[in-house]
Amino acid sequence: MTRLVIVVEKASDWGSYYPSVDVMSAMDYLRKPVGGDDERTHVINLCRSYKYLGTGYYVSLLAEARGHKVMPSVRTVNDLRRRSLYGLDIDDLNQKLTHFLPAGGRDTTDFGILVYFGETAYPALQDLARQVFEMFPCPLLRIEFERDRVWQVSSIKPVGLHTLDDAQEDAFAEELDRFSRKLWRKPRARRQFRYDLAMLVDPKEKMPPSNKKALKAFIDAGKELGIEVDPIGKNDYQRLAEYDGLFIRETTASDNHTYRFAHRAEKEGMVVIDDPSSILRCTNKIYLNDLMVSRKLAVPRTEILYRDDSKGMKEVVAKLGFPLVLKIPDGSFSRGVVKVEDEAALAAAASGLFQHSALLLAQEYVYTEFDWRIGVLNREPLYACKYYMSRGHWQIYNHGAKGTAKSGGFETIAVKDAPAEVVKLALKATQPIGDGLYGVDLKQVGSKPVVIEVNDNPSIDAGVEDAHLGDELYSRIMQEFLRRMERKRQGGSAR
Repeated sequence: MTRLVIVVEKASDWGSYYPSVDVMSAMDYLRKPVGGDDERTHVINLCRSYKYLGTGYYVSLLAEARGHKVMPSVRTVNDLRRRSLYGLDIDDLNQKLTHFLPAGGRDTTDFGILVYFGETAYPALQDLARQVFEMFPCPLLRIEFERDRVWQVSSIKPVGLHTLDDAQEDAFAEELDRFSRKLWRKPRARRQFRYDLAMLVDPKEKMPPSNKKALKAFIDAGKELGIEVDPIGKNDYQRLAEYDGLFIRETTASDNHTYRFAHRAEKEGMVVIDDPSSILRCTNKIYLNDLMVSRKLAVPRTEILYRDDSKGMKEVVAKLGFPLVLKIPDGSFSRGVVKVEDEAALAAAASGLFQHSALLLAQEYVYTEFDWRIGVLNREPLYACKYYMSRGHWQIYNHGAKGTAKSGGFETIAVKDAPAEVVKLALKATQPIGDGLYGVDLKQVGSKPVVIEVNDNPSIDAGVEDAHLGDELYSRIMQEFLRRMERKRQGGSAR
């Protein structure tokens, strides 16, 4: 089961709240370990200060040494001292604060808000509060703002429980109660599982990497191995540290919550697929193309187009000819990919795509009846599929005008029956990226295969990628999680 421990520096700091067996003084916590081998312990460190080598600092430090999940972690405490980490990506901060303050805040040059477990009393600033909490998971924070022509975050500071007034104490108590219920809402009494694996999914995603039947197959395969696979969503960020691993089954991007989840999981020492490095390396086609070329791996002839460089566009046409294919660097499922037949079509397509990216890829058009997809797990081939072009279209996915997408047929075969040169090139393509789960797309013209892209979050749909291996496909992936989690528990690398 899970035990919650609330640590305060002085008993008087908890004087305004109901007595609780969950509360103990910092000195008691430091002197005598709590929790046993059969229970998990979550520590909320509410010491007055987290100053380096101070009492609060040691509470977090020893909590981590004892294997307890603690908030804030030592890493968070250290990060809060580094102002360079305050570079929050909030493009509309100035607009939000101007509208939030009375009369546009004409006479206000600085102010601050309190954040309790990622929540604030000001709905207009809730997104900001949650983003700060995700970056610096700490029970009580004060975000301070200052204006020098435009508003900006000037500091993010931990706040002591003893500094709160009555209204703030009520707000804190409410959020603590809500947060602790999240820790308790899974009945851990049924802990017949050796490990807990969070599986990040989005039930509303139109083209998810795994369909519902496949997600259930992952859950069933995990159960057979003593792993409880628990589907979570993007609002469960604060629960992430409860788990031993993270499996992302949602389309990844380096600028959304999937990357933040992967990065947080890696910081927590969890086993994670897709790891943040793989997401960064695979979700940008310009990076991937450079990586393949530098490794002397075969790819279609490719050039880079730069916004506002008409001369460069003409040079690309001279090198590649028509037809050619334009791609935005971070497109997925054939989105952001346009085939152009002449200069007029090139100019029109480039103008539209440059609205999304300052750089585009221009690639020679290579027609094949189907693309190969080789699944790779921990540097070993996992499955082999042929994805046929959508009927009457030059891509696997044909995205209709109303946002619908039609895909072509498929054929899933044993890896040993796939062309050896295709499998070999796929393994070479993933070598410099990592040892996670990848899907390598290749085209083969004659006997020569070329790498189109490497996907960090490959499709695994029931009835498609599992058509040859069946349940064994899901079992192999869960076995890899088990191997890494066992290795981590024994004190080795998660790899």
